Amino acid sequence: MQLYNTLSAEERARLIDEAGQERLTLSFYAYAKIEDPKKFRDDLFIAWNALDALGRIYVATEGINAQMSVPAENFDAFRDTLEIYDFMKGIRLNVAVEQDNHSFLKLTIKVRNKIVADGLNDETFDVTNKGIHLKAQQFNDMLADPNTIVVDFRNHYESEVGHFEGAITPDVENFRESLPIINEQLQDFKEDKNLLMYCTGGIRCEKASAYFKHQGFKNVYQLEGGIIEYTRQIKEENIESKFIGKNFVFDHRLGERITDDIISQCHQCGKPCDNHTNCANDACHLLFIQCDECKAVMENTCSTECHEIIHLPQEEQIARRKGLQVGNKVFRKGKSEALKFKNSGELSTQTLAKAKPETKDIRQKIKVKKTLVGKAEHYFTKSKIAQFLIENNELAVGDKVLISGPTTGEQEVTITELFANSVSTEIAKVGDQVTFELPFRVRLSDKLYKIL
Repeated sequence: MQLYNTLSAEERARLIDEAGQERLTLSFYAYAKIEDPKKFRDDLFIAWNALDALGRIYVATEGINAQMSVPAENFDAFRDTLEIYDFMKGIRLNVAVEQDNHSFLKLTIKVRNKIVADGLNDETFDVTNKGIHLKAQQFNDMLADPNTIVVDFRNHYESEVGHFEGAITPDVENFRESLPIINEQLQDFKEDKNLLMYCTGGIRCEKASAYFKHQGFKNVYQLEGGIIEYTRQIKEENIESKFIGKNFVFDHRLGERITDDIISQCHQCGKPCDNHTNCANDACHLLFIQCDECKAVMENTCSTECHEIIHLPQEEQIARRKGLQVGNKVFRKGKSEALKFKNSGELSTQTLAKAKPETKDIRQKIKVKKTLVGKAEHYFTKSKIAQFLIENNELAVGDKVLISGPTTGEQEVTITELFANSVSTEIAKVGDQVTFELPFRVRLSDKLYKIL
């Protein structure tokens, strides 16, 4: 019986595009006692694989935590697969503010010790004894109460681009670091203050609310469904948003805009910016904030050292990484001496700029004309060859092109050598699968434009 993925991410993306069906990006969680997490995992994989559901899911004896992409037409059937479990009957599914059919390209369900690592080894701690859930308007009302303390239980790189007004934003790398820090800071307020907390989708502050009740705090509240559900409610009910900026998300989009306020800055030049990127150096992959101008100059790298490395021969890059803990194996999220304008910890809510769609693309200012040619399909790291599918117009040797995407940014290059369907050519036509050399990585969401 198949309990693993048989398609690569590229093959899956191609099938999704060919199907032309809308997919929903969603998340959910539930704390419950699961006796056999492995069997639970296997049953879910079989059911969800049949529905073409994709995502990253963790299961443990304490429950389930899932971020997923589901075909819209299979949404009801997907919910039915949850309803057969008593602890997931009527479970709230947080649907993303912004949709992307490529948000997840594999179905990965892993068995973990805990669905949220908390560093706790207290058998008397009951994670189901949680705080009171508040809806958006109730949350806003309590924020206005001077007797309220509000805490952001996300990490520094999340709160930096967006958070609630007046929130305590711990300068932490992970959730388990925040619990003892906040507990120590608030020891004098156990009896007389409202402790209000929030996170992205609710799973972290659900555990945090139970922890602080366990620590003796009397008035513990949490934002129901986290920032995602809060955003849905304020839009549907026309409620004023007390959340400012962007909500960080953990798929390739790296963020959903909640308000037009930009409260963070490019870590390299200091200009107002709240777009995260991953360093293009495979030995680094540091997550940091980078504006379009720095992205173009630095080619998606976080430092001059990484910029130099990506231009070395691939063999030398591999040799340098040998024996090192590199890339995604290193947990470094936006902390580097090379980033001169990195802010975290106690953040202000000062708006540095407003996000305006008409000026988001800096090339619109100089009125560069371009036409869509195709989309990215693959990047061969060792040979630095990019593969695109030509969907509109022709592409020829000598053409100046623009490759654009949420992580790649906007990169201009001139085609000096071109292959169509693995054959060297001067001109590629619609329907051709083309490859050419690029000094930077492309992603499945990237588009290929010809500059006119």
